[in-house]
Amino acid sequence: MILSFHPCYETDSNRLCAGRDPDEKDLAAIVAADAVILPQGCRETLYRMVRQNCPHVFPDYDARFQYPGKTGQARLFQALGAPHPRTWVFDDIKHFQRCGAGVHEVGFPLVFKLDWGGEGETVFLLRSQSDLEQALIKAAVYEQSGQRGFVIQARIAESNRTLRVAVIGQTQAAYWRIQDDPGVFGTGLATGARIDTQSDPVLRQTVLALTRSFCQQTRINLAGFDFIFDRSGPAESDLKPLFLEINYFFGRTGLGGSVRFYKMLQAEIDNWLVGLGLAGSRSSMTRANKEMR
Repeated sequence: MILSFHPCYETDSNRLCAGRDPDEKDLAAIVAADAVILPQGCRETLYRMVRQNCPHVFPDYDARFQYPGKTGQARLFQALGAPHPRTWVFDDIKHFQRCGAGVHEVGFPLVFKLDWGGEGETVFLLRSQSDLEQALIKAAVYEQSGQRGFVIQARIAESNRTLRVAVIGQTQAAYWRIQDDPGVFGTGLATGARIDTQSDPVLRQTVLALTRSFCQQTRINLAGFDFIFDRSGPAESDLKPLFLEINYFFGRTGLGGSVRFYKMLQAEIDNWLVGLGLAGSRSSMTRANKEMR
């Protein structure tokens, strides 16, 4: 029996757990299932319950919950030796006060990232000591509400574009996000960046291979990886890809929109079930998702 908690993926048994922790009825359904499909936004409590009581779960979020937030991602990159910008990880302001002296060895500009947030809304360019002090004040304010942790990174000079690699099951799709305005920091679409799916195909293939290797180590099978490039020499071929962050919630514009994303997601879940020998329980899209076609 296949159990789905995903509102857009119908199987033998379907349940919703949005906005709440799982209960005893959810547990009973999970125990009876051969495989469980979860939504991108599932709570850690639901994921842990599924992992402890069912042998097969999609997506695999072990890395997401073992290494949470931007601080966790930085530690994951460090643990696996994945190439990434020079990074300092701080659990809170007191941690920075004890261990933050090394940040000043690099000099400005630096990049300051709070532990949460997307589309660059909690990422700040630090051009001076004054900027750093203001960022620390902001982090201290958030700590009062229970949100803590941040990373500081060396800024990569060639940073007007990043490469997003969307991983959906065994499928990977790569596209550039390019910021043409030199006065704007960040390459998110919310800051006016544009999408480019054609440039530098060789470099894209290099990054796809790097992503594939990383996912084999971590078993991540649903996420958007962002890469930035460090120029180690004068030629374009000297660009070195660096892991920037992992987005377990990622935009769909670069994939062609939500309709195409859901088609890709359904196909990959179907293929995953086939690989488990559960092809007879393949899904059908919900009516709402069909109407999006």
